[in-house]
Amino acid sequence: MNNKKKIVIVGSANTDMVISADHFPLPGETLMGTNFMTNFGGKGANQAVAAARMGGQTVFIGKVGNDNFGTSIISNLESEGINVSHLYTIQETSTGVALITTIPSGENSIIVNAGANGQLTADDVRDSEEVIAEAGTVLMQLETPVAALTEAAKLGKKHGAFTVLNPAPAPASPLPHELLENIDLLIPNETEASSISGVEIKDESTAMEAISAIQGMGVKNVIITVGSKGAIAKVDGKMIMVPAFKVKAIDTTAAGDTFCGALCVALSEGKDIEAAIRFGNKASSVSVTRKGAQLSIPQRKELEM
Repeated sequence: MNNKKKIVIVGSANTDMVISADHFPLPGETLMGTNFMTNFGGKGANQAVAAARMGGQTVFIGKVGNDNFGTSIISNLESEGINVSHLYTIQETSTGVALITTIPSGENSIIVNAGANGQLTADDVRDSEEVIAEAGTVLMQLETPVAALTEAAKLGKKHGAFTVLNPAPAPASPLPHELLENIDLLIPNETEASSISGVEIKDESTAMEAISAIQGMGVKNVIITVGSKGAIAKVDGKMIMVPAFKVKAIDTTAAGDTFCGALCVALSEGKDIEAAIRFGNKASSVSVTRKGAQLSIPQRKELEM
């Protein structure tokens, strides 16, 4: 890691609209719903909020539409102390949204429209090079076009940043080598690691196989998050296992995003990788005891109580 403290997140920002119903509607059926909520989401924005609440100097690069959702997202991120000078507002499409229906069994049905998130380009990222040049860490996910992320990773390496990719959601096609070769740290969960490596993860041994396969693709370091079991990592050639904190989970939404944001803050403060993973685990363990995405992300003082 370098001595720059700033964390630049390149990613998505959504508005989540959630409603509860007795059952999922049948074709042509109109239901009366309850408990409607509008929440801020998107993996990029979630990770930016997590980093900011952990005390990180955070900058967000992304796109929203010129609509009320976009305006609200910008105001919300600003209220968290996040630099949004490179969160671009565009005219030609709407802000990203997720329409979520939940039923009493706990199941949900989700329709996502990427909207402006899908319009983030390599040129947009190049236009943001000035903030990437100031970054100690560049953190990315897969809810924006890969071409933009590839450019962000290249610029991050050009300016000496530590580049981190959370490959979520799991990629439908292989990630390009020109992206992976510029990634210092990959943070998939078990499903994502299996998808990328081609190794079905069943236990510690197969997790190690998956890590080796991913490193063979050009990634230097890998942390696989394994839910309630914690994390398995290989960093600088060293195998590390860090157990999770034991809590009663009620909603795992944004737990992975909280982990990534918190871990990057810990690394930016000079903590070693094992301590950084433990810090990420602690932050995510608090988030799963609460409902919602950004609503569930803790403040740093809660981790130090």
